[in-house]
Amino acid sequence: MQIDFHNGVTYIVARLAGFDHPEANVIAHCAQYVDDATNSGLIRFNNGTVFNHISSAHKLLDYRNFRQLANYQVWIPFHFLPGNEGLSAHQNPNGTFINKLICRPNSHVAQDMLRECIQLRQTDHGLYRLGIAMHVYADTWAHQGFAGVNHQVNEARKLIDSRGNLDLKFTKKVKAYFKKNVVDNFTGHLLSEVFPLGHGAVLGHPDKPFLKWGYTNGLNEKIVRNNPQDYLEAADHMCQWLQRYRLGDPDARVTGLPPKDKVVIAEHLQSITHKNNEIRYRQWLDLIGQGRFSFGTAHLSYVHKGIGSWKHDAIGTEALLDTGEEVFQYDPSFLESHWKQFHEALIAHRSYIVGTLLPQYDIHIKVNQPIKLTR
Repeated sequence: MQIDFHNGVTYIVARLAGFDHPEANVIAHCAQYVDDATNSGLIRFNNGTVFNHISSAHKLLDYRNFRQLANYQVWIPFHFLPGNEGLSAHQNPNGTFINKLICRPNSHVAQDMLRECIQLRQTDHGLYRLGIAMHVYADTWAHQGFAGVNHQVNEARKLIDSRGNLDLKFTKKVKAYFKKNVVDNFTGHLLSEVFPLGHGAVLGHPDKPFLKWGYTNGLNEKIVRNNPQDYLEAADHMCQWLQRYRLGDPDARVTGLPPKDKVVIAEHLQSITHKNNEIRYRQWLDLIGQGRFSFGTAHLSYVHKGIGSWKHDAIGTEALLDTGEEVFQYDPSFLESHWKQFHEALIAHRSYIVGTLLPQYDIHIKVNQPIKLTR
């Protein structure tokens, strides 16, 4: 998913769940910032204070840079949450270990992650943790069928369009992108032994709300994807968990999206079709500003770096990248800044996913070490 959903639609869903504008803005900002938090390391201040932060995304999302991207501490806890084939904790799916790692929508793993958020709702960074979890939860729909590791399960061949025909134009685009891969133009068969990380084999197709498409995966399964339908289902389930969060009860019976608002969201998931995600995002912002939803009019904006960003407000930097050599002017307001609280929540989220939640599903990830897989 991209900024149009992670920030725009997440904000809408949060408001429809009952959060006010400032709360929904924090949730939606965090949900998008997961894709933009590309720096890590120590932040040094002129009074001797240091603050450690981690990244939840890569500086350049270039699927050709396989070694750089193969960071399981980023992909698995933040973008490709293992689905354990829909089974609950301490149960093992058929197949090999990779079957546990494949991302599945609304999995027990994902629901347990949200239960933890509800348990921690009274903490200082509770709302920030919720926003991060909303990103991960939404991506279980967009990234379903893929795993956040290098594995043949992520391979894609016989790419098809919305009519079920071989998408030779898109296959040609993939071929151009991955110059070292071999494409059989007759069958559309994409052969690769080096690049199947996440959904790299199909580029950005899973992240565009309006697309209907399909492919045959590395397990020889024919996959048909209806992104508008998947994204709408994700929005409805997100609304339900946000309602449970407000109630403080992970088992509460809730209604999800109001019917009229659901129709508006469904309509625009299909009708907003520009390839540029920033343009799609602005179209969602226009809908919010026009009062098209039952919560009324609102003004939403998002700046990920530079003036107007959470990071600039916290430490005063306008730079896109940190060198690690900077010394920032310390201000006591840093302690309560959105940026600091987001990064504290980011560390807490990763620690919980990697150290507590996934081990309950017999999935163990060692820091800075790759997962050993068997095919």
